[in-house]
Amino acid sequence: MSPTTDPQAGTPAPATVAFVGTGPGDPALLTLAAVDALTRADAIVTDQLTVLAMVRAHARPDSRIIDASHGTHGHRLTHASRAKLVVTAANAHPGGLVVRLMDGDPTTFNGLVEEALACRKAGIRVEIVPGVSAALAVPAYAGIPVSSVQVPVVQVMAPGHPDIDYRTAVDPAVTVVLLGAAAELASGLAALLIAGRDPQTLVALTEHGTTTRQRTHQTTLHSAVQAVAGMEVPSLAVIGPTVSLRDELSWFESKPLFGWRVLVPRTMDQAGPAVGLLAAHGAGAQVVPTISVEPPRSPHQMDKAIKGLVTGSYEWIGFTSVNAVKAVRERFEEVGLDARALAGLKVAAVGGATADALRAWGIRPDLLPTQEHSARGMLEVWPEYDPDLDPINRVFLPRADIATETLVAGLEQLGWEVEDVTAYRTVRAAPPAAEVREAIKAGDFDAVLFTSSSTVRNLVGIAGKPHATTVVACIGPATAKTAEEHGLRVDVLAPEASVPALIAALADFGRGRAAEADRAGEP
Repeated sequence: MSPTTDPQAGTPAPATVAFVGTGPGDPALLTLAAVDALTRADAIVTDQLTVLAMVRAHARPDSRIIDASHGTHGHRLTHASRAKLVVTAANAHPGGLVVRLMDGDPTTFNGLVEEALACRKAGIRVEIVPGVSAALAVPAYAGIPVSSVQVPVVQVMAPGHPDIDYRTAVDPAVTVVLLGAAAELASGLAALLIAGRDPQTLVALTEHGTTTRQRTHQTTLHSAVQAVAGMEVPSLAVIGPTVSLRDELSWFESKPLFGWRVLVPRTMDQAGPAVGLLAAHGAGAQVVPTISVEPPRSPHQMDKAIKGLVTGSYEWIGFTSVNAVKAVRERFEEVGLDARALAGLKVAAVGGATADALRAWGIRPDLLPTQEHSARGMLEVWPEYDPDLDPINRVFLPRADIATETLVAGLEQLGWEVEDVTAYRTVRAAPPAAEVREAIKAGDFDAVLFTSSSTVRNLVGIAGKPHATTVVACIGPATAKTAEEHGLRVDVLAPEASVPALIAALADFGRGRAAEADRAGEP
């Protein structure tokens, strides 16, 4: 964002500080206005619970990220210290935009007043972008509506404030929501008891709300003071009659993969869809890159093939991966070409993700496997060469340097002449951190997703074999065979070679395991 200028003084205008609510923890609850602010920010001042991955997903690469949760000695900053930090950041970016992230909603127990007034005193413009409040979202994720037609009154409190009158929350028709750390919740719960709230009132205690680490414990007010001990921040308590609805309305913690820790051995730029789909089923993902995609050692072979495309030397071009589409597209752009250079060619794609990458480039595939999304699946639908119908008998296959010969041999049997070109190289990534390697071997991951044979070989090579208790999910038969060759038991096989199908199959496995556990627990 380029600095704005005060036209009268001819000097940069003051910075703007936007106080932006990030919601209670689930990145999907970030508002569109918050995303817009992050994409325009020159500097971003984080809060205590800010997820940096969420920030980096939306922020500009050159945005400065400033930690406002702790000082240089690890102690939590006071409201005054945070206010000073925000003003300093704004003064460092005259005419720019500084985003001050605040957990939940900025106007709810967040120190907004102190920081905003400090900015105004310093001549800094202020904006407020509301966020989803934890006081409402966390109970909703726990399956507890905080109010209903029968229970219309809700009181939200932050225990620790000396002027709270808990007598106003004694009525059994009032739902109380307490926000704070374990000690603060214990203090508030004890104060409700002292004020006269019925000890048998239902209480739900939730920690890490709206995230895949969420845990909810249902108890009574009498027992809640002890039960809250040891709860982790962020935590929340709901006290009142609507807690009883959790038995019927719990939806988040009952997802098929809820709480699962899933290992995703993919390159960082390809892991996004898998991470999002796993989260939709309640699982947390840890991405461990096992390969690095690099250009071919020499561009000569690719350049020769691209020249053949332009001069009409090929009838077909076949893409067997998203990486192949990306490699050809990037090389086209480097030599000044675009998708129009493929006009007149028939285009084949190995599966849905590859087809989507082609469509994003403005190309609609002519051939797509109907059953197995693999080289074998492509061969099942690829037509034989017919000299009466096909003026040219050549096929261009831009692929990885480690690609198998299945497709080439099959196309040659169909009468085609194949130009098999190395479009990119796959290089084994560096080993992950020691704690990740130990977690893999110790069975700390509930499942691992293998999306190719190379991910199996490389993960075992750089980190060791997953523990026998880890569920192994494979994208197709070839990948499953490689896993078995490495001594792994394959538990889940995708019905088609796509990441969505693989994760859907894993979710079905999770449902089946949960059903077995329920049956085993029946009297």
